[in-house]
Amino acid sequence: MPAIRPASKRKPPPDGFSDIEEDLLIFSNKMKDAQNTPTDNIPKNQAQWPIFQIAHQRSRYVYELYYEKEAISRQLYDWLLKNGYADPLLIAKWKKQGYEKLCCLRCIQTKETNFNSTCICRVPRAQLKEDQDVQCVSCGCRGCASTD
Repeated sequence: MPAIRPASKRKPPPDGFSDIEEDLLIFSNKMKDAQNTPTDNIPKNQAQWPIFQIAHQRSRYVYELYYEKEAISRQLYDWLLKNGYADPLLIAKWKKQGYEKLCCLRCIQTKETNFNSTCICRVPRAQLKEDQDVQCVSCGCRGCASTD
């Protein structure tokens, strides 16, 4: 959830925010719990997985409200993106063909991998061996290819 600004500078949320405020508060509480969880005896990259997953869930929630269910207005959607309730770059990728199930933006950044390719979780399950268990190193995803 975004940092709280002084009341004098902050614009009030648009109509309809009160309908989804409780759900966003639940995501905020989950995020705080994930951030405050002790990370002893856990590899450094795995400690961040719950945070990535909650951020993905919250962004997917806002995306589905606007694009699939059409339950919120454009004004509220823009306000949520502007105030950090959802990741606008991730949502922009979800609208493109082939990226509908993308788990995080790190999985498609080729500069962060050893072989300048996308993450293993982007490989369709049909192209993997039968017993091969796939899990993303950066976010813990088990497969976000659009063909799965």
